[in-house]
Amino acid sequence: MHIARRFTTAGRDPYESVAFRSATSEIRNPDGSVVFAAEGIEVPAEWSQVACDILAQKYLRKAGVPARVAAVEEEGVPSWLWRRAADEAALAVLPKGERSCGETSAKQCFDRLAGTWTYWAWKGSYFDTEEDARTFFDELRLMLARQMGAPNSPQWFNTGLYWAYGIDGPAQGHYYVDYRTGKLRASESAYEHPQPHACFIQSVSDDLVNEGGIMDLWVREARLFKYGSGTGSNF
Repeated sequence: MHIARRFTTAGRDPYESVAFRSATSEIRNPDGSVVFAAEGIEVPAEWSQVACDILAQKYLRKAGVPARVAAVEEEGVPSWLWRRAADEAALAVLPKGERSCGETSAKQCFDRLAGTWTYWAWKGSYFDTEEDARTFFDELRLMLARQMGAPNSPQWFNTGLYWAYGIDGPAQGHYYVDYRTGKLRASESAYEHPQPHACFIQSVSDDLVNEGGIMDLWVREARLFKYGSGTGSNF
């Protein structure tokens, strides 16, 4: 498909037209003691304090982000769209306590979300040309920065952690549709095909321990809650 530029200019950083500022976010107990504090978070200057708090407290990845990453070359994918993974050689020269960190900028969130969506679309042959893919990437990042559009919370929590940083883990019982075959497949890892959907309605049978029963529902609910989703039950 063809993607037309509406808000960005080819060859220009989409963030050039957005002012950013440094923000602080805190959560305090009734007695004034600090439960959570984040300083120096880079956010769009026009964002409200509520938006900054949600980003800092909920959406920025708090730990496990490699301090140094390197591109993972992939045939048939433009180099600017290659995913990233920990650069083990570069990390080895850093003190152990400095080898991983958390996200500190809204740009990191915007980049990993838009980058992953663009990467998936490229792999699925959605774009007519590479320029269409680049336009899609740039336009989405600007729209996120200007709050012209936003995904649901599990997208912010989970999408892009594998593409941007190589963060992964054991499979958690999730499924995805394989774009090559159109068939449902069990995910082989936690974040390569993450759990980005917000709301679920699940069935439950009048059975305590068997598949589809009450205890099985608990497991399925826990799987969804772990990655930030919500679920209800239809009896």
